[in-house]
Amino acid sequence: MWCGMHVLALSPERIRPVVLTPVDVAAGSPELIRINGFNDVTSVEGEWLGRKLDFFRSHDGRTWFALAGVDVEAISGPSTLHIVAHTSSGSFDLSRSVEIRPAHYRTGTLSVPPKFVEPGPEELKQIQAESQLKTKIFAASTAEPLWAGSFRAPVKSAPTDNFGTRRIFNGKLASIHKGMDFRTATGTVVRAGNSGVVVLARPLYYEGNCVMIDHGLGLFTISMHLSRIDVREGQRVATGERLGLSGATGRVTGPHLHWAVRWQDAYLDPAKLLRLNLSVIH
Repeated sequence: MWCGMHVLALSPERIRPVVLTPVDVAAGSPELIRINGFNDVTSVEGEWLGRKLDFFRSHDGRTWFALAGVDVEAISGPSTLHIVAHTSSGSFDLSRSVEIRPAHYRTGTLSVPPKFVEPGPEELKQIQAESQLKTKIFAASTAEPLWAGSFRAPVKSAPTDNFGTRRIFNGKLASIHKGMDFRTATGTVVRAGNSGVVVLARPLYYEGNCVMIDHGLGLFTISMHLSRIDVREGQRVATGERLGLSGATGRVTGPHLHWAVRWQDAYLDPAKLLRLNLSVIH
């Protein structure tokens, strides 16, 4: 929860804009938050949509950034982006209102083996254990940015436009599609979208052979349904480094790569992350 505090009002000459990129904020949007100016800022703290913001200073010493996002299932309407900058002369409130637009997603119907819609007792135990493992992993992100520059697509294959699609499996609404699918033949090389640390590299029930990369500050990318994994947990990887080969393991209807982006507990649109220019952070 955001806690209120006594802060100083900004005089006109001290006002610097808080800039969000992209400007058009919608459900599923990753957002780069930038604070300009303030030579004497010692720290910045913030909160948005119930999630803590982790700000870090650019190398120029004057600019602060945070990488955040709006979950695919977020409710549209006005929100308040809470930001307080702490300086040697006091704390300054930089909060602003942000309108979240609705994102219109489609409904898709798929047929999969019955065990993936109605798992048995043993499968449910496995799913529960894997859920606890993922919760533990997502809660332990590195406390500094590990990515460098903009993100790249994990494969050269064409993506499908199905992020946010309501998935109906065997006639039952099962989930919302929280990633991007790439049309890949089995054996296609899958690469790291940016630098980070491999925090999971193993088979899971729904995801199949899966690789998760921690990019720092709560940001993860997840590659699913691989036919082979070529990295190990704890390994540091660079942008473009080989993670494994695409396949059709887990809950799938055919060979493809499912690539997901998660910030804290919010799932973001990978296509929008790929369009986000992070090279401005220097």
